[in-house]
Parts: sequence; structure tokens; C-alpha cells
Amino acid sequence: MRVLAIESSCDETGIAIYDSEQGLLSHALYSQVEMHAIYGGVVPELASRDHIRKAIPLIKQVMAEGGSTPDQLDGIAYTSGPGLAGALLVGACLAKGLAWSWGLPTLAVHHMEGHLLAPLLEDNAPEFPFVALLVSGGHSQLVDVKGIGQYEVLGESIDDAAGEAFDKTAKMMGLPYPGGPHIAKLAQQGQPDRFKFPRPMTDRPGLDFSFSGLKTFARNTIEACEKESGLTQQDKADIAHAFEQAVVDTMVIKCRRALEQTGRKRLVIAGGVSANQTLRSKLHELMTKVKGEVFYPRPQFCTDNGAMIAYAGCQRMVAGQKDGDEITVHPRWPMDQLPAV
Repeated sequence: MRVLAIESSCDETGIAIYDSEQGLLSHALYSQVEMHAIYGGVVPELASRDHIRKAIPLIKQVMAEGGSTPDQLDGIAYTSGPGLAGALLVGACLAKGLAWSWGLPTLAVHHMEGHLLAPLLEDNAPEFPFVALLVSGGHSQLVDVKGIGQYEVLGESIDDAAGEAFDKTAKMMGLPYPGGPHIAKLAQQGQPDRFKFPRPMTDRPGLDFSFSGLKTFARNTIEACEKESGLTQQDKADIAHAFEQAVVDTMVIKCRRALEQTGRKRLVIAGGVSANQTLRSKLHELMTKVKGEVFYPRPQFCTDNGAMIAYAGCQRMVAGQKDGDEITVHPRWPMDQLPAV
């Protein structure tokens, strides 16, 4: 089974071809970050237009690099949600149009399932079952995973996700978009003990996340520094360090609870924030203590990409799943509604 995939949920255009026997044949990604950085965040209309401009050239590139022709494909997978409605429609319409002209079936893929399964693209892939921590720009979730499509959401964001909190806190300090990598880099120069930020929702039972209050705490700290003597570069570094540690500690605490609750010994972390080295280091420490294993996708597959959609789509198409001729997208789409494979 050979599947072409299109990812267009937000501000990255990702194209890939995955073969069930040969693995990942080719992939390409175009990021719109520089364009959106001018505005301090993603502008949905601009994102949609740029997907239109970039998708077909990337498909031609990936087809050539993967040595694939339309008659060698068995299906087309596309991200149907969650994401920006306009951006999703670009990918969905393109997938349906190509499938109609090439005589191929299509399959709508859940964006977060793509992230969840991204570590399975690696040589050291996790076996089912495992607990997954999904941390991307708009989502923070803990999921008990028994198999593909067998998901129980244990906890999720009730307001800002971790990635959103990173971006908004960075913006308050005048750092470029996206903010996560800039905060992580700045945090390396921070003094560890100057500021103490709260670890939200860790003083009560449960596995849900809430980072809105932490963002407010950061804003109050920034304003206090500005009133005292102006916000210096060292102030920014110290705030970045305290903020990053608070987010990471919160996620580690919740992961430990999820492992204890489920009895699992394998932890998967995926999504854009999973590239954070402090988070990876602390989760490695946690899994060493509990004599378990932690798995990640390679850095280029942490952020949105076509390879993860190609893999997820291929697994479902191998199981006989496909969708109809209608063009529908799901800007909001609970992952536990997906059928099992």
C-alpha cells in the first residue's frame, strides 16, 4: 500500500509518500513561519493562500524524489482536522481533486493522531500499549493508547495549551514568533532561583492541564520588572527559565500520574513542544526512575509534517478504511471518536 499525504492544518504545508512495505519514501515541508512572524501569530487567510501556492509544487517534488507516479499510488490521505478551517479545506479539496483525476480512494486523517503515531516512523518505535503526551501549539493531551484508534483521553487543556502559553509569554517579552524555541534558548542564560512560578493544577487530583494562569503570572512578573527598573535582557532570561521550568515540571508530574493510573511503562511524547530539550531530559529522568522507556519522533517530525499523516493514513488504508466523495473538514474533532484499526 503506497499513500500520498497532504498536511495543511495550520502554517506548514507538508507532503509525503509512505509505503507499507518500504517505509517513508519521500517527504517535503514548507513553513510559513517567516510570513506570520510579522504579525506575531498565524493569520488564517494568509495561511490558506500560501497552502494553495505551495502544495502542488511540493507534491511534484515528493513524487519525483520518491520515484512514484500516480499509477503507483494506492490512495491519498489528507489532514481533515483539527486545525484552521480554510487551511484544512485547501488540503481536502486538493486531495479529492487528485484522487478523482487519478482514480484513487481518499482518507481523512486526524492531525493529532498523526502526531501520536509519529514516533512509529523511527527505527526504535514503541510497541502498544503506551501513554502519549501530545503537546503542540493548540493541544496538550494525555492519552492512553492501546492501539491505532483505541484511545482514551486521560487529560487535556482546559484553556491555553502549552504551546500557546509559550508563544504568548514570548510575545509579552518582545520575542519573535513562534515563541517556544526562543524562550528555550533564552532560558539557558536564566538564573535558576530568582523567580518561582506555580505548577498549575498539580496540587489537586486529575490529569487536565491549565496554562492560562501561568501566562498571567508571567505577565505580572514582566510588569513588575518594568516598573522596578525596566525589563532587562537578564530579566527576560530569568523569566524564561522560570516559565519553562514550570511548564516542564507540570507536564512531568501529570505524566507520572498517568503512568501510575494506567500501569504503563512506555511513554510517547509528540507535537511541537516535544522538541524542547528540558522536557525531554526530565521525562528521561522520570522514565529511568520508574524503569520504563520514553519515545520521541526525530526533531523534524515533532512539528507539523506530511510524514506523520502519510503513516497514519497508510495504516488505516491497509485496514480497508477510506472516505466518500464529499469534501468535509473538522476544525474541532475529538480523537476518541476515531474508529479502531
